Amino acid sequence: MVANQSQGSDTNSSSVSRRTFVKAAGASGAAVSLAGCIYGDDGDGDEVVIAMGAQTIEDVEDAMPDLLHENGLDDDITMRFSSQSDDSGDQRDTYMQLLESGETEPDLMMVDTGWTNVLIERGHLANLSEELDDDTLDVIDSEYFEAFTETARDPDGDLFALPLFPDYAVMFYNKNYARDAGYDDSDFENWATDAMTWSDWADLTEEIVEASDAEFGLATQWDIYEGTACCTWNEVMTSWGGAYFGGIDNLAGPVGERPVTVDEDEFIEGLRMMYTFAASEEDENTHPDYPTGIASDSITSWTEEGAREPFSSGDAAMLRNWPYTVPLTLDPDNDDYPFESADDLGAMPIPYAAEEGEGAYPGTGGTTSAQGGWHIALNPNSERKDEALEVMRAMTEDDFNLGMLDVIAWLPPKPSLFDADEATDPDAVGEIANYMDTLRVAGEGAMPRPVTEQWPSQVDIIAEQVNQSVAGDKSPEDAAADLQSALEDSESV
Repeated sequence: MVANQSQGSDTNSSSVSRRTFVKAAGASGAAVSLAGCIYGDDGDGDEVVIAMGAQTIEDVEDAMPDLLHENGLDDDITMRFSSQSDDSGDQRDTYMQLLESGETEPDLMMVDTGWTNVLIERGHLANLSEELDDDTLDVIDSEYFEAFTETARDPDGDLFALPLFPDYAVMFYNKNYARDAGYDDSDFENWATDAMTWSDWADLTEEIVEASDAEFGLATQWDIYEGTACCTWNEVMTSWGGAYFGGIDNLAGPVGERPVTVDEDEFIEGLRMMYTFAASEEDENTHPDYPTGIASDSITSWTEEGAREPFSSGDAAMLRNWPYTVPLTLDPDNDDYPFESADDLGAMPIPYAAEEGEGAYPGTGGTTSAQGGWHIALNPNSERKDEALEVMRAMTEDDFNLGMLDVIAWLPPKPSLFDADEATDPDAVGEIANYMDTLRVAGEGAMPRPVTEQWPSQVDIIAEQVNQSVAGDKSPEDAAADLQSALEDSESV
């Protein structure tokens, strides 16, 4: 190994644990499924233009305005949604272009916590510490997840975006397919909170596919996009004990002074496992300890929705995805989906290879969820600031947050609401209430992405190499070596 780290827990005991980092440094964003055009028609009067992804707009456009008006927004203030790209990185680039050019629309933007800091550092966002009233700021300071909120602040502590929802990924599974393999509710109860090793999970998945009507085992996201670098691969890599830059202590830099640690055994073996899952047969690059073919070979072209659809329609036994999967999959109006309730749809923490705290680098090992989430930011060039700020104030109300938990499984940004009776009551917030225990475990094992100015340019470099490896276009060793060199070059700029 490059760094002087052992696999034992003693080496990591003096370093910052992943759970401590999550509390101290905050959530970094995840690639929520987002799609579309940059601008809508010109807004008039009190119409506030809110930019977010097309898929998200489709999911919230009916419910969100009503919830905002029910929670204090003046009825005279209306909203129009501006459709953005499905890809989080593309969305970031679009915002940077329109803000740099002084565009007055959109008024509000849904921003990924993984790159909010980039927009802040470049002076692109309105300072909410100067724009919002003191009462609203006090609510955010005293009631919101502190670590999550920190990702929306500048180094001086000023707030530049309103925290909207944190997000954690889990492994969903088809309970009926598992029943076909002989498993029952007692097993499901254990799976909900007790993470499996990748080896046990792979054997289980293979068993379920053989016993059921599932066409394949795993659907996940492995396209060349930000979600692979920040999230799906970050989870696998960390669960194997690997890291991009020597562990959790170096996610925020210093760039050029931290080690690049991808050409290492943990990184390579994690890639080898994922290639094996997608490979049709054994070859020189497959992992001898894992079964071949339990994942669709299409994962290398899938983002969130591409992976969710074959699972929700019954083709896949397992799906790695975000909580929004629950309300979209348990859709009573969709006759093509075989899921009706939590009796059909299960969830478990993402598997692991190295035990928690026993990875090669600080904060690695154990079940790992990419730590995600999104904020709402104000365009400093907006001609409807007053109305936009009123929308933001309504978004801080408890009933709005609980309502969005029901509508699209957005986790509340306030700890008290996460544990509230309503959040665990299906009658109050819908089926997502049945998955809160699994989401708590995922949150405890969350790993943010790096949060430096260089990260946006490193995303495609990482995603391309790990995509090529899992697609079989490059060996795990060659992908790791090429990525090591490319990241070292990017760190020296």
